[in-house]
Amino acid sequence: MWWWAAVAVGLAVVVVVDGVVRKAHAWYWVGSLGAERRARLPPGDMGWPLVGGMWAFLRAFKSGKPDAFIDSLVGRYGRTGLYRSFMYSSPSVLVTTPEACKKVLMDDVAFVNGWPEATLNLIGTRSFTSPAMPRDEHRRLRKLTAAPVNGSTALAAYLGFIDHNVTSTLRRWSSSSEPVEFLTELRRMTFLIIVRIFMSRAAEDEGTMAALEQSYSELNHGMRAMAINLPGFAYHKALKARRKLVAVLQGVLDDRRRCPRQASVDMDMMDRLIEVEDEGGRRLEDEEIIDMLVLYLNAGHESSAHITMWATVFMQENSHILSKAKAEQEEIMKNIPLTQKGLTLRDYKKMEYLSQVIDETLRFVNISFVTFRQATRDVFVNGYLIPKGWKVQLWYRSVHMDPQLYSEPNKFNPSRWEGPPPKVGTFLPFGLGPKLCPGNDLAKLEISVFLHHFLLGYKLTRENPSCRIRYLPHPRPVDNCLAKVTRVSSNEY
Repeated sequence: MWWWAAVAVGLAVVVVVDGVVRKAHAWYWVGSLGAERRARLPPGDMGWPLVGGMWAFLRAFKSGKPDAFIDSLVGRYGRTGLYRSFMYSSPSVLVTTPEACKKVLMDDVAFVNGWPEATLNLIGTRSFTSPAMPRDEHRRLRKLTAAPVNGSTALAAYLGFIDHNVTSTLRRWSSSSEPVEFLTELRRMTFLIIVRIFMSRAAEDEGTMAALEQSYSELNHGMRAMAINLPGFAYHKALKARRKLVAVLQGVLDDRRRCPRQASVDMDMMDRLIEVEDEGGRRLEDEEIIDMLVLYLNAGHESSAHITMWATVFMQENSHILSKAKAEQEEIMKNIPLTQKGLTLRDYKKMEYLSQVIDETLRFVNISFVTFRQATRDVFVNGYLIPKGWKVQLWYRSVHMDPQLYSEPNKFNPSRWEGPPPKVGTFLPFGLGPKLCPGNDLAKLEISVFLHHFLLGYKLTRENPSCRIRYLPHPRPVDNCLAKVTRVSSNEY
């Protein structure tokens, strides 16, 4: 039985080495804080050098149990709401409760954008996701770029194009005898919409659109991957896609500078970024404009496509929800004058139950399950210290799936959104406060218009209804929701 003794000794050595390495790694990051500050840190484990908590995080999400990562911290340290770890190559504090998330999100002095360096390399270091951008400059660019996608005037201007694009797309899908990758096609549709809004002339060039879409798709897959810049890894491929995307955008930008638009009414986002000046007369450099466009291409269509797919799937899986949502859209149709072509914002604002369906999908699916900040100084949140320079991860998914906030959180239930709005900090699909996603109104409009037409005239039949879900970078079926779209009504405006 000597081999049993050898195994026992080997296991003991592994345990000792693991403990020593973990303690050494933790001391490297917290030793210089001093005893008093160390005592105020949140509970947690810094893990091994380089990888820290990343293995546990990736293992949970790739095994189809995304909540297991935070649940393990709660099980080990209790429901403290803040946990220290080592994530994306940085010492980090993970925030999982609404009160703590609210405090971090509303304080744009103590906390700035804190996206991992690897992610910034993909999105761009000159956009306002960069923590180095001054607050005033961040607010100025945010206001400038939010203007074309916010407010009733902007939404009304895009509604006709969105409506036409949705109806023509649905007709094309339903005319095919073959199933389509529903999510892939939705991403293509929403990508066309955002490109039309931000770079209208580029949307009219099929070659440019194909190059933009392919490069962006490859870039997006590396957003939540480990920053391993070696052939065969998602991050390496994403960096190559970033270079291709930049080249395409630079070509579009060069053409725009050679042939600028004369009428301000026809100006799109690229035109505005070219023309804008600060108080000193300085204009944006090409690199700044391109990084801003890459950021908005990323934020402007991913959530819309994924939430549209999941809302469609969930309604088809719940006949009572489907019936109620369809009845609401039929009632809206009855009150539309015969002379009216397409939807109006007045019609959109009547879609109250559909809005509840969308909000529940946003809560349930958690497209943006985490976001990143960085502490500019020592900050105390819920009694725990977040040291200056540490990253802060806001785990929206933990807030949205908390049974103390939402009864039966794993049940899709749009009716939970009846009555008064949720308490601030408990519903965070688009963030909160100064960093609220500027395109949230446009996203909800796109989703609503699509679901309106789908409910009135179409049906989705999935090829693999029990298909496995992949959770990174966003929750989706591994077959991209392969399905047959069937037209069941000939109702038209």
